[in-house]
Amino acid sequence: MTMVKGGKVKAAIPASMSSAQQSMLDDLKKMNGDDFTKQYHSEQEDAHEDAVDLFKRYGEEGDNADLKAWAAKTRPALEHHLMMAKELNK
Repeated sequence: MTMVKGGKVKAAIPASMSSAQQSMLDDLKKMNGDDFTKQYHSEQEDAHEDAVDLFKRYGEEGDNADLKAWAAKTRPALEHHLMMAKELNK
């Protein structure tokens, strides 16, 4: 949930991980060595792809002008992080 208060965007921050995030963490805790490394790198790439997609969509179609501008401004850094995550998987 987001709202604008005094010209600033306020957002509710989740207090805990989602069930999907917790499941991912539980799976990683069971792994060691190369299995852990491969799975972690894969999860990083997936998470960054999702983030880039979310910021791209909101930056282009968002309904809050301040948040829309921030998403568009932040997206290049996320795209760079995605590129680095992909390099981990080579």
